[in-house]
Amino acid sequence: MKVLVVLGHQSKGSFCHAIADTAMDALSAAGHDLTFHDLYDEQFDPILPHPEIPKQAELPALIRQHCDEVAAADGYVVVHPNWWGQPPAMLKGWIDRVFRQGVTYEFAAGGKINGFLQGKTAQVFTTSNTPRDVELQWFGDPLENLWKTCVFDFCGLKDFERRNFESIVLSAPQQRQDWLAEVQEIIRRRFPH
Repeated sequence: MKVLVVLGHQSKGSFCHAIADTAMDALSAAGHDLTFHDLYDEQFDPILPHPEIPKQAELPALIRQHCDEVAAADGYVVVHPNWWGQPPAMLKGWIDRVFRQGVTYEFAAGGKINGFLQGKTAQVFTTSNTPRDVELQWFGDPLENLWKTCVFDFCGLKDFERRNFESIVLSAPQQRQDWLAEVQEIIRRRFPH
C-alpha cells in the first residue's frame, strides 16, 4: 500500500513530530511504501497564486509532484496541531494547492462532484491544548468537519478517522507514551499488512 504522510508542525521536538515518527515506523513495519512531507522543514510555499487555480493550469514542478503523490497514494496520514480550530496556514495552503480540481475531484454536470479518492483511507492525528469538553462546548469540532466533510468526503473518500490528543500542555511524559502506543495501534488497524 502506498501511504502519504504529511506533517504540519514547525517544531522538530513537538509531539506532532513524535506522532508522525511513530506512525511512519508502524507503516514501515507493516511493509507499506511511504512518502513523507514535513511541510515546514521543506519550506513548502502555502500561497496559492491565482494562475494556479484553473483546472488546466500549468503547475510548478513541485506542486505537480505533490499532486501526483496524492493521486497515487492508497492512504493518507496527516498530523498537525489545532490552531484556532484550523490546521496551521502551511498545511491549509498545501490543501489549497494540491487537493485541486482534476487531481482529487472535478465538477460534473448537474452540480455533481466526482471525487477521485474513492476506496482510499485517511487517518488524521491532531493535537490541542484545550481540554476536550471545553473544545466541544465552545467550538464543536471544526477540525473533524474540515477533514472528514470538507476535504476527504468532498473528494470521495469515506474511510476516514481522526484522533485528537489533548491537552498536550497539561500532559505528563507517561501520558504521551501511552498516546504514542495508541498511534501505533491505530495505524496497525487502519493500514494492515
